[in-house]
Amino acid sequence: QVHLVESGGGLVQPGGSLKLSCAAAGSIQSIPTMGWYRQFPGKQRELVASLTTGGSPNYAASVQGRFSISRDNAKNTTTLQMNSLKVEDTAVYYCYGGAVPVGARFVYPYWGQGTQVTVSS
Repeated sequence: QVHLVESGGGLVQPGGSLKLSCAAAGSIQSIPTMGWYRQFPGKQRELVASLTTGGSPNYAASVQGRFSISRDNAKNTTTLQMNSLKVEDTAVYYCYGGAVPVGARFVYPYWGQGTQVTVSS
């Protein structure tokens, strides 16, 4: 089994910064993709940023230039640095891992528990 544990989030004023971190643990063979999604009340979860092993980051247009994703492949961790935060960035943020468990042949989706990010003055 694979588990994703998030940390970070909280309350910040508009224009401020926050960093989200996520660590994957368990019987992991590989994690080809790690990323972050967010969910607004009453809406479906949407991609914020993702990063494949050895690939280039992929960002939602709404966060391009403000958010930065990174990962440590050796530690199975990913970080989302969020700068110039806006009120409309307020949402629950979820860590995502497309992982291959030990003994498996395919990639399976795994999610963190979610962390609230609130941007308000």
